[in-house]
Amino acid sequence: MQKTLLAGLAAAAALVWTLSAQDAKAVVDGASRAMGVDALKTVQYSATGYDFALGQAPNPSSPWPKFVNKSYSRAVNFEAPASRVERVRAQGENPPHGGGQQPIVGDQPVNQTIVVGADTPWVQQLEIVLLPHGFLRAAARRGATVEAKTVGGKKYQVVSFVGDNKAKVNGYISDRNLVDRVETWIDNPFYGDMPFEAIYTDYKDVGGAQFPMHIVQKQGGYPIFDLTLTDVKANAPVSIQAAQGRGGAGAAAPAAAGAATSEKLGDGVYLITGGYGALAIDFKDHITVIELGQSEARGLAVLAEAKKLIPNKPITYVVNTHSHIDHSSGLRAAVAEGATILTHQINKAYLEKTLSLPHTLTPDAAQQNGKKPVVEAMGDKKVLTDGVHTVELYRLQNFGHHDGMMIAYLPKEKVLVEADGWNPQAPNATPPSPASPYTLSLVDNVRRLKLDVNRIIPIHLPADGRVVTMTDLTKWVGRPSTE
Repeated sequence: MQKTLLAGLAAAAALVWTLSAQDAKAVVDGASRAMGVDALKTVQYSATGYDFALGQAPNPSSPWPKFVNKSYSRAVNFEAPASRVERVRAQGENPPHGGGQQPIVGDQPVNQTIVVGADTPWVQQLEIVLLPHGFLRAAARRGATVEAKTVGGKKYQVVSFVGDNKAKVNGYISDRNLVDRVETWIDNPFYGDMPFEAIYTDYKDVGGAQFPMHIVQKQGGYPIFDLTLTDVKANAPVSIQAAQGRGGAGAAAPAAAGAATSEKLGDGVYLITGGYGALAIDFKDHITVIELGQSEARGLAVLAEAKKLIPNKPITYVVNTHSHIDHSSGLRAAVAEGATILTHQINKAYLEKTLSLPHTLTPDAAQQNGKKPVVEAMGDKKVLTDGVHTVELYRLQNFGHHDGMMIAYLPKEKVLVEADGWNPQAPNATPPSPASPYTLSLVDNVRRLKLDVNRIIPIHLPADGRVVTMTDLTKWVGRPSTE
């Protein structure tokens, strides 16, 4: 009897899926006809608007910082498929506030070319699949299903299929047979299963096809692009050469971390190199680590190196300088380790929430062992000491890169650990004029706190591996060290 019931349920489920697939085909075919999918082989468009730096907000309650797109052009070949974007961006936050390589001096060209092949990452393919015509083409060949939904009082036929990363891709098709929105989820080392969506409005006829004149892309709940199209050409000749680089969907992929190596800074104090800089400090009954870098892999490598340098002691604290994505993506390794994350109070709730998000698309160690984050907040100053080693933690004041930025100072070693205040360039580089307000603020804070600094450890270590000092910093900003 039970076997008969189960067989019946399986048959019913198969029938429902078949009907849904048949209905989806009708919906996709109808939208494709209305939007001229078959007729639109290529498209070229120009736009004005903004892009935004994912995970680089000045504080946890702000959207990603904005940059002006002084020019933006894109060519897409739906049949190849391939895409080329050429844009010139300029500073959008005045005064500068947040990360994303701010402040930009002058114009910054940023290009992205994608030619889809057998090994093209799904996150790059989505740059084409998430376009309305790209979505309908993908839905037609990927066994889509459909479900009626009402969102914000508006009725939609939601067409869905499963992407290469095993996440659903949903397209919201209106009663006008237009694709209003496409949503999916992608893996992110900090945000876990991160939502990625595109919103399309102001459709116009372009060479017999309907194309949106306003495009907004969002990642992590905030816009990463907001573009108003100024010119669209259907089926113009498009020549897109082989892909250059492996950029992600609207954001640069994190730099790969090399093998963790180390340098002794003093008795029981070690600089860990091979990626973003980190420190390991040998306290009487535990290890404190400062910063875990830009990925879980880097975080795990830093923790492993710390344990090798200081054996038979637990890692109790991991100090996080600030919540930007490239300085917090390694923190899930600390969660898996069971270490307490120490950060400024402005970041506490944000880190607790973000580090608890599901990470199922590419499960990491924290997801696999079910550990939850333990985050401890500090105010403007906290001192860690066991009577032998001392680490002073300070929040920087009037520091535009991040409102909750922390530095670490080791008075015995006269070492300052800082992030994004000063990222040392090549020795023969010309200092910017005027100097970055972030760098000037760092100098002002060191003087305000009366820190006797000899060596500086920038989390973004110099590419040539050289030692940098307070004298180098003051020379870079044009301020004598005695000022």
